[in-house]
Amino acid sequence: MKILSIETSCDETGVSMLEAKGGTKNPSFKILAESLNSQVKIHAPFGGVYPSLAKREHIKNLPILLERTLKKSNLSKKEKPVDLIAVTYGPGLEPALWTGIVFAKELAKKWDVPLMPVNHMEGHIFSVFGKQKGKFVIPKIKFPIISLLVSGGHTELVLVEDWGKYKIIGETLDDAAGEAFDKVARMLELPYPGGPEISRLASQARKLRIKNYELKIKLPRPMMYSKNFDFSFSGLKTAVLYLIRDLKKENPNILKNEKIKQAIALEFENAVVETLVYKTKKAIEKYNIKTVILAGGVSANKYLIKQLKKITKGSQSFLFPYKKLATDNSIMIGMAGYLKYLNNKKGVAIKLSKIKAEGGLRL
Repeated sequence: MKILSIETSCDETGVSMLEAKGGTKNPSFKILAESLNSQVKIHAPFGGVYPSLAKREHIKNLPILLERTLKKSNLSKKEKPVDLIAVTYGPGLEPALWTGIVFAKELAKKWDVPLMPVNHMEGHIFSVFGKQKGKFVIPKIKFPIISLLVSGGHTELVLVEDWGKYKIIGETLDDAAGEAFDKVARMLELPYPGGPEISRLASQARKLRIKNYELKIKLPRPMMYSKNFDFSFSGLKTAVLYLIRDLKKENPNILKNEKIKQAIALEFENAVVETLVYKTKKAIEKYNIKTVILAGGVSANKYLIKQLKKITKGSQSFLFPYKKLATDNSIMIGMAGYLKYLNNKKGVAIKLSKIKAEGGLRL
């Protein structure tokens, strides 16, 4: 089965062609072609993603990426080149989501093929099995799984009892972890996207063995010891704001001091990672977890990966995606779409008119 997958939930336009085989227990995939266009440079001057700009770029890029993907796959759009189309329908920025959905509907009508709407977060869960090129399989995995989904828009702990059976047991009550990274980076006068910049400075601080307590830099670990699995990063972000304000009272040019910036980045990253890891560990213990999945944009954070590896040395296997697949991509949407197709044959009969963008969609 050939699957065309489309991803436009935020600021990346993704179009892929996958060849899928096998059933729900042993699906295998071959990447025939993959095209991805990032809008980071366009949104960087604004310090974040502007939905109207994202929509404009998706509309412009989708036909170009489709043409490129079909050419790489040695397929012609004049014929019926695919057996299934998978498209992200939420969560995300609704103006951006609609561009992918409308484009996918037009192709589904033209080629007379089923269209499968895919939850973007489910796609992230499957991203840990993908490769950047070539063939790969979804191996037999021990359930239950705990999936820590961490991105610019979401921070969730999801209990996975089987493919398609998801339960959110914890989530952020305000800012997502990735969003907090970007906002703190802006406070530190770092370029967008801020997550990699914060991590770069924090890594430098660890190599230099900077001791935050000597510099009187200390931040809270919000909700770390709460009785539930929820998160909160808004207060942590505010604490950084007040810390910088107080430091500037002593020295207005404090952010020109690279050591201070490294120390703040270190303390902030430690606070986020310690909270995420602690809650994940508690979930492992409570639900007798056999497999731990880390996915989403923040899954590229090397320190978070390192700390999760420490708590999964026992009976749990730990999976995280290739760096390229940590970000939004269409390969993961194709994988999730195929599994959904196999698990829910009625899903392929959904009327195209009923498929709509759902910015606040949940698993």
